[in-house]
Amino acid sequence: MNTRAENALAIAKTQVGQTEKPLGSNWGKPVQDYLKSVGIGFPASWCMAFVYWCFDKEPGNPLVKTGGVMKAWNESKLARVIKPQPGDIFIMDFGKGLGHTGIVEKVAGEFVHTIEGNTNDTGSREGIEVARRKRPIAKMKGFLRYA
Repeated sequence: MNTRAENALAIAKTQVGQTEKPLGSNWGKPVQDYLKSVGIGFPASWCMAFVYWCFDKEPGNPLVKTGGVMKAWNESKLARVIKPQPGDIFIMDFGKGLGHTGIVEKVAGEFVHTIEGNTNDTGSREGIEVARRKRPIAKMKGFLRYA
């Protein structure tokens, strides 16, 4: 794992348990900070903004500055990888432009253990918190890795 990904993952770990305020609002501190990092100043889905915010704590953030998961995927062809490793960004595609993302914490066989924003206890893409999840690699569209 490269230093940039290592640092982003370390930052993500510090955010586990952070929630929207009020719950279900896509708003409140620190969600507003995640959204602001990609230029969004209103309540919105925030999983991609969370990932961007984690990588943005270091100068020269290489990620596409967007709150859109599929936009980040579509504009990051050179960063795409098939085999995940810790610090990679996972991408899930639900069709019709809807996606979900987070940062891979570890790989265990056919699963990735992740830290994601805007999720919940059932693993929804429209949740209320930053949380750890276990997801099957087979459900992923792919992964992004930034050197």
